Amino acid sequence: MHKNDKNIINTLDVEFLFSKNVLFNSIYDSYGMPPEWDRASGFETLVKIILEQQVSLSSAKAHFDKLKEVIGGITPKLISEATENELNDGHLSRQKKVYVKALAEAVLSGELDVEMLEELTEPEVRKQLTKIKGIGNWTADVYLMMCLKQKDIFPIGDIALRNTLKELTDATSVEEMLTVAEEWRPVRTLATFFLWHHYLTKRGRTLPT
Repeated sequence: MHKNDKNIINTLDVEFLFSKNVLFNSIYDSYGMPPEWDRASGFETLVKIILEQQVSLSSAKAHFDKLKEVIGGITPKLISEATENELNDGHLSRQKKVYVKALAEAVLSGELDVEMLEELTEPEVRKQLTKIKGIGNWTADVYLMMCLKQKDIFPIGDIALRNTLKELTDATSVEEMLTVAEEWRPVRTLATFFLWHHYLTKRGRTLPT
């Protein structure tokens, strides 16, 4: 499957979700339609998503912006050549420093061709990304959803998603959440956008691009 040129949010898919569960109608009535969260594919976005792992979005953005300022940009070469002090100045944790270096080296060595990801199937993209140290399914999920516009991704590793499901449904375990989400196939990315929209808007937050 090549990159989906259609937006994740479209009338037919929204109507499908509305017919499956009233919670989506409720989110729409309270907060309107979710944004069409879209990010440019490429190395820079992968670095940004890595920095967003297990921290607040505002903190991740601040760290990304500072790192970009300190080393003069976000490219594989600049990340690879960045010194320990420069990465420290970017406020990267010990693990995040290892992860962004590993990504940069994978791209520079040819182990990972980021541009070619758009030509691969979802399982192939996931396999290519998760072989890199520090990239797990959550990071791959976000990239698949926002950069490659895959329509049926459900990032169960996302804390905000799980908390919202606990709030709005009877599901409490991961297994129960996955079962609930089964009825939202094949547009679970759109379902996730609605749930994120509820989570963020209720708290007065936005998702960085």
